[in-house]
Amino acid sequence: MDRIRVTVNGRERTGEGAGPHTRLLDWLRAEGLTGAKEGCAEGECGACAVLVARPDGPGRSRWTSVNACLPPAAAFDGQELVTAEGLGTAAGACTPERLHPVQREMADRGGSQCGYCTPGFVCSMAAEYYRPERHAAGEDAPRTGTDVVGADHAAERERGPNGFDLHALSGNLCRCTGYRPIRDAAYALGDPEETDALRRRQAEPPPPPRPTRLAAGDAEFARPAGLDELFERLREHPDAQLVAGATDTGVEANLRHARPPLTLAVDRIEELRRIEVGSDRIEIGAALSLSEIERELAGRVPLLDQLFPRFASRLIRNAATLGGNLGTGSPIGDSAPALLALGASVVLASGEHEREVPLDEYWTGYRRSVRRPGEIICAVRIPLPLAEHCAFHKVARRRFDDISSVAVGIAVQLEDGAVSSVRIGLGGVAATPVRARATEDALTGRPWTREGVAAAAATMAGEGTPIDDLRASARYRSAMLEQALLKFWAQTPVDPGPEVSP
Repeated sequence: MDRIRVTVNGRERTGEGAGPHTRLLDWLRAEGLTGAKEGCAEGECGACAVLVARPDGPGRSRWTSVNACLPPAAAFDGQELVTAEGLGTAAGACTPERLHPVQREMADRGGSQCGYCTPGFVCSMAAEYYRPERHAAGEDAPRTGTDVVGADHAAERERGPNGFDLHALSGNLCRCTGYRPIRDAAYALGDPEETDALRRRQAEPPPPPRPTRLAAGDAEFARPAGLDELFERLREHPDAQLVAGATDTGVEANLRHARPPLTLAVDRIEELRRIEVGSDRIEIGAALSLSEIERELAGRVPLLDQLFPRFASRLIRNAATLGGNLGTGSPIGDSAPALLALGASVVLASGEHEREVPLDEYWTGYRRSVRRPGEIICAVRIPLPLAEHCAFHKVARRRFDDISSVAVGIAVQLEDGAVSSVRIGLGGVAATPVRARATEDALTGRPWTREGVAAAAATMAGEGTPIDDLRASARYRSAMLEQALLKFWAQTPVDPGPEVSP
């Protein structure tokens, strides 16, 4: 094929001028849809946000906000988008007298000044406006995984009386009005009307994924129809770039001008998009977005519930995958410490073979792993039962939407006031994510007391090989490791064991 076809604001557009490496943002702006802006080109500011129709269970869609500055336009071939320009029109409004409710509240509450960031805010706000779970929520609704901000902030209320989760806007930055009027606009929104076209659209399935092949010059973008075709292409081109949400590869393309000869999209391959919960394990498909995993697991894995809100922003989590986060091999990828604490393994597969590798044996060096050319990460497996006590601690310069200086995942099982099992995963303190094995040994079989944990925490301060860099010093990282374990002990109730009769 020589061009893609994308439905934008209800109208099918041929992707004339879009090549294998053309970003969605650049193509939309070339089409005259200039509401989406480029701010950071890293997925951190949200000025480029748009809405895409994603699957939401059998026969339904969910309007999902994503950054347009990172993924290639070809990744949206056959899909359906709504931009800030089309939001009101698509919902049956968008006249000076009758704006879309999100647009109207932003105007009435003073949520826009220079306007550069406003279209991105409007799209992220609209995704939350149409979130099905919000309609039945409210100030007294029970907190769920999408609302949790970590054990340290469990008492904070960052959701409005209308059920609006303010963290839906965590990936959008504003430098003019401040955030109070934007928050006021979000909390003033009611439910979409029954006649709202975008609400009605969610009752229908999204466009089905279709095979795509777009070539120009020496570059090619392809979306295989399934695993068999993917493996066939990998046999021919074992060094092809795999892409799902493009939250990492998009940054490489924007900042380092990376242009792989062949890009293979795996985000819509159904075999990689399943969650299976069995009696002895949970298996998570490598191409599911973190937001999809969060909804599907619905609190079954408390440690992941603590991880997700600290992992970048909602815009990023709507696209990022576990397969991508582990596959990049970054020592500061946030999912690795939590998964190490959970005792997870990865399923690696090629066309002929499949093997399961414990995650603590997966990495061999900085951004290197045991994955062979032509192999892909198919799934992540978490063994059951889970440890009773767990925590995810992330140290960064900002509470949310930031890169880790140190990340710690801890899972502990206590019996009769002593540690029967413990796993601790660390990120940001070595060339790869690592297990804190010496600390685990220092805790296992010993009483869960302040004195015993303090001794183990001193051991934990010496784990890994931390370095000085722009995010933190080696000394600071070591201190944070020690404090993470002490903090976990302070927040973990002690089982005193059975009472003994006098």
